[in-house]
Amino acid sequence: MDDIVEKKLTAARAWLIIDKPFLGALVMRLPLTEADPKWCAATATDARAVYYNRAYIDSLSLEQTKFMLAHEALHCALAHFARREHRNKRRWDIACDFAVNLLLLADGLTPPPGALTLDAFKDMAAEEIYPHIQENPSEATLDQHLYDEGERAQGNRKSSGGGGGRDRQDENGEGRTQPDAGDGAPQPQPLSAAERESLRIQWQQRLAGAAQQAMRAGKLGGSMARLVDHLLQPQLPWRALLARYMSAAARNDYSFTRPSRREGAAILPGLRSSTIDLVVALDTSGSISDNEMREFVSEINAIKGHAGARITLHACDERLAADGPWIYEPWEDLALPSRFQGGGGTRFTPVFEWVQRQDRQPDLLLYFTDAEGEFPKQEPAYPVIWLVKGKSKVPWGQRIQLN
Repeated sequence: MDDIVEKKLTAARAWLIIDKPFLGALVMRLPLTEADPKWCAATATDARAVYYNRAYIDSLSLEQTKFMLAHEALHCALAHFARREHRNKRRWDIACDFAVNLLLLADGLTPPPGALTLDAFKDMAAEEIYPHIQENPSEATLDQHLYDEGERAQGNRKSSGGGGGRDRQDENGEGRTQPDAGDGAPQPQPLSAAERESLRIQWQQRLAGAAQQAMRAGKLGGSMARLVDHLLQPQLPWRALLARYMSAAARNDYSFTRPSRREGAAILPGLRSSTIDLVVALDTSGSISDNEMREFVSEINAIKGHAGARITLHACDERLAADGPWIYEPWEDLALPSRFQGGGGTRFTPVFEWVQRQDRQPDLLLYFTDAEGEFPKQEPAYPVIWLVKGKSKVPWGQRIQLN
């Protein structure tokens, strides 16, 4: 059986390198280490290596073995080991498995029994899937994620016939440390903070290199290409950037900004008021939830008081809300109307057309959206920040990732 398992793993890696060079390049970054079946029921990763249960690999077909190797590599490349933050570990691990499995399915790989898949989570990041995972989930991950404290026993993996392992979890669903036994590799220690950050940077570089290699070969699928583009774009701290924009606009200073149409064509210097005019637009097309809008508004509230901003709030799906806009002075809390009429298609042009009809331009326009809709063909003269939920791009303006 030993020779059969080794040949299967070697064949799976070779096939991935040739036919799926993006995944293959990532898989080759992870040494394969046989693990003790007493702590490894199937496969596992600590972002440094892949650990496998020999009996489990023997139970898989070659196609399923390809899937498992790619599954572990994507967990690492997507830096799931560094993105959990405050989230419950068991729920986070399940969300990560959904995200990885759906990407691999879209890329044509064959999952083994027990793989978590749900069409509703397609093209969603683990952070987006996590809120949909129940508090005490009944699901189990395919593998073990060994990079956190409390994951050194069976982690989230439920016992399966292939691996023959046993769950050793406390009441919170987190594994307790167990002594190592048997002839397999000892269980790896969880990552330290320094190791976590170092590996995060390494895997981001590996992700970029693998993507370039696959694109040169013309073998980077649509779902993977969108994911890589999303992960490699600068992840800007949107609160800090927004505060910087608003603070800069609020300075008392002489300004040569474009005058009102009523003031003629001449551009004369004038003293800018400490109050800035900010237009905030909310996409109410149905893809943005009420909770997300409330969270966004609370952030704007926290910043606008400090910057001294007068806010004009618009709601728009394919047309502006009939009962808007709503105007809030710097001393007033920005509060959402009791309800928005929306849920239709998405057009961003009505907001910009409304601004065009006003006597003066805003100092800044913020648009909270998933960026899936009709954009104006020309970029306006005033700054625009798109606060985007999801992976869609914008044709102009400053794009800031919300999730």
